[in-house]
Formats: sequence, C-alpha cells, structure tokens
Amino acid sequence: MIGTTRRTFVAAVIAAIAAGGTAAAQDDPIRIGAINPYSGQLALYGTEVTRGYELAADQLNANGGLLGSQVEVVRGNAASPQEGIAVVERLAGRDDVDAFIGTYLSAVSGAASEAALNYNKLYWDTNAIAAGLTERGLPNFVRSGPYATTFADASVELVIDALAQELGKDPSELRVWLEHEESVYGTSISERQEAQFEDAGVEVVGVGSHDYRSIDLTDSVLRAKDADPDVFIQTGYVPDGNLLLRTMRDQDFDPNAIVFVGTGDTAETLQAMGEKGVEGLLVVSYPRPGISEEFGPGSGAYLEAYREKYGSDPVAPQGMAAYVGFQIMAEAVEKAGSFDPAEVTAILGEFDEPQGTYATGFGARFDENKQNVLAYPTVIQWQGGEPVTVFPEEAAGGSKMTGFGG
Repeated sequence: MIGTTRRTFVAAVIAAIAAGGTAAAQDDPIRIGAINPYSGQLALYGTEVTRGYELAADQLNANGGLLGSQVEVVRGNAASPQEGIAVVERLAGRDDVDAFIGTYLSAVSGAASEAALNYNKLYWDTNAIAAGLTERGLPNFVRSGPYATTFADASVELVIDALAQELGKDPSELRVWLEHEESVYGTSISERQEAQFEDAGVEVVGVGSHDYRSIDLTDSVLRAKDADPDVFIQTGYVPDGNLLLRTMRDQDFDPNAIVFVGTGDTAETLQAMGEKGVEGLLVVSYPRPGISEEFGPGSGAYLEAYREKYGSDPVAPQGMAAYVGFQIMAEAVEKAGSFDPAEVTAILGEFDEPQGTYATGFGARFDENKQNVLAYPTVIQWQGGEPVTVFPEEAAGGSKMTGFGG
C-alpha cells in the first residue's frame, strides 16, 4: 500500500470523511473512468463495485494521492457492449480520464477495453471474469481479480475435495449437471468445469444454457431434473439465479447439493427466496468483507470504512475485490510513474506479493497475459440466513458445511 499499512488505513479514511471528504482537490486531479452498469437489472452490483473504487480513492487521497495528485472516480454507465464503447469514447474524449477501471459485466469489459485502446488508455479490470479477456493479449488490458479458470477450478475442487465426502460418495460416483448463462462469462466457466470434471472422472450428466434476462426457466430446470444429478452447478447473474431457485422449488427439484458460481450470496437472493429457500446453498464468489484477518488482512477495516461512508453493510462481496484491484492498480502506476499502458504493463513483473497480502486474501503476481494468478474466490454457504465462508479451510476460520448428513 502507498503511504500507509493495509491494516491501519481506515483511521485516515474515516478522518478524511469526517472532515468533509478527501483533501482539497488539486488543479489537475487524476480521473479514473469506472465502467459499470448503473441502471437496469444489474445497477445494484455495478454501484457496489464502484463503491470499492471510491473507498480506495479515499484512502489514496487521505495519504497524498497518486503520482502527487488527488484521485477522482468518474462513473460511466454501461450495461451492454455497445454502451461500453460509447461511454469510453465520451469519457476519453470529453472528460479526458487518465485510465479506465471495471467491470461487473465481462461482455462490457471486452468491448470497452478495445475502445480504450483506440485512445491508448489503460483498462484495469478488477471484476470481469471471462477467460478470453486476458487471452486476447490486448496491450492495454490488465486483470487483478480472479477469472473464469479460478472460479471454475474452485467449484470443481469444492465438489471433489469436500462435497463428495459430505455426500458419502467417491468422486467417480457423483453425477453433476452444469447450467450457465449463455454469454462469454458463463460459457467460459462451464467449459472449464466440464473439462476438469472429465479429467477427474466425475460424470457430467448434462449441460444447459440460458439468457440471464429470461423470464421463464422451466425448461432448463426440467431438463436438469430429468437427469437426476447429485450436484447442480449454475453460473449466472442475480436475476437468473433467483429465477432458477424459484423454479427449482416450484418444480420440486431438490438435488443433494446446489452450487452457484459468481452470484447468489447477497441479500437480494435472501430476500427473493427467504431463509428457508437459500438454506444450504453453496456459492463460489469473491471473499467477503469481514473475512478472517489472518486470511485477508484489512478486510475488517474495509468493512468499517464502508459502513462509515455509505451508512450500511456492503451489498455484495464484489466491492472489496474492486477496492483491492484499485489498490494494486495504484501500486502499479506508482511503480511505473505513469498511466501509459506500455509503461504500466512493463513493470507488472516486479509484483511478487504472496497470498494473504490484501484484504481479499489475494496476492499479486502477473503472468504473460497480464492476469493476476494469485487471486482466488472462496465459497460461502447459507446457514440460518447468513452467508458463512466454508471453503477453502484456511478461509473458513473453523466454519463447516452443514446439511449433508443424509
């Protein structure tokens, strides 16, 4: 962290907020364009990601800023690839932002980052997880958070290393159904899951796909129910996830274990389904604010700063991953002394921060595709109306999975 330790930043942030905001802005503040959906079905989550950026900016500004200037987060509303292109052109052309950061939606990230390249602007991604984003080799694109491979692998490890034992079966005896929303996000995760299960000798009894904007997922649920899986795994967003859970309940489809990947661990799902409706649901997602300090040093301070600034608990864990990603971006820019994409990407090899360095438990080490390879999701389970971290063991802090005793 620049100018303060990761464990003690919150006092400075809260002091700045109590004094009426960050220090007085300089004549030429650094402006970071935050590309996310701020309207429509996913606005809640685009806003939450950007709150993570704002908290990171508060922290920087309370401690001298970045490259000697104060930092300003400028919102760019984009819920589709076309909107992503348009908002990049507006923010780069009219608002002259220094760099871009995002993104809750992988499809938006792909289009917006290519548009940013036209202006030779850095596009630093903290939350989009489609594998192809880094595999493109785009010279201005860096990703600091976990991606499809790590989300897929975490779900496969959960099934093989934990659920098989909980269900009293050898992994080779398990029957798994894979369901996913049909964009590059869900497809890339599902393809990786299927390949990993095949290598491990786990039977995938079917793969289904759907549009996350669907208003009826009965056919998807009935196909999965007919296959009679032990474990139902779905990758999607909040609207389709909630609809799947309601439809599964209505169709009396109750597999031994249900695993959601990416979403399903927020109050919106709890409110939609009720405590009974989510009980036992497992969710592979971002590490949660307030996770054990041993695993994620500074997570408690992030939670305190969030409550102080926004007057509530975090809406979703994606915000803390965004916060950490903004931190890592700031460190990279300081190392490079510039926002120039070539200069920033040239120093990525200098990062060698071990896991457990940041509030999410992430480390920082970048591969040849500019992907942080030390950023991993965790798994929560809904227990008594609360999301409890249960996997991996080092993140769980002694909490255990429940509800699989027969």
